[in-house]
Amino acid sequence: MSQTKMQGSLEQRYAIKFCAKLGKSGSETLQLLRTAYGDAVLSSSQVFRWHKAFKDRRESNEDEQCTGRPSTSRSENNVVRVKAVLDRDRRLNVQLIAEDIGLPKTDVHQIIMEDLHMNKNVRNWSRRICLMCRNFWLKIIS
Repeated sequence: MSQTKMQGSLEQRYAIKFCAKLGKSGSETLQLLRTAYGDAVLSSSQVFRWHKAFKDRRESNEDEQCTGRPSTSRSENNVVRVKAVLDRDRRLNVQLIAEDIGLPKTDVHQIIMEDLHMNKNVRNWSRRICLMCRNFWLKIIS
């Protein structure tokens, strides 16, 4: 979120808090904000959510810190780990690599495609070469 947009949002939360302390309803607060801010007003659901929070004696105007999973597992260390597994056995599929390393399949797939610049055609080609070599050696041995 841009700094000016965040500042406007914070300013509107102060206005919502003020209206809640005056005993205004959520609808009245929304109407006053639309009059004051025009098109830059928060969405009605946001206004009602903040209004309810301030009615329920919330004091802080700041957003609460969100906890959640990290945005990605794509780090240099994980790229090296995926490359090492592929160097060991190029025939493994994404699911097996993900289970081996302990990363989500989507991240492993993204590492293979974007960081290692490998695509399915390259893997299929290497698989064909391995099968051709295997068949060649089987013919020689038998």
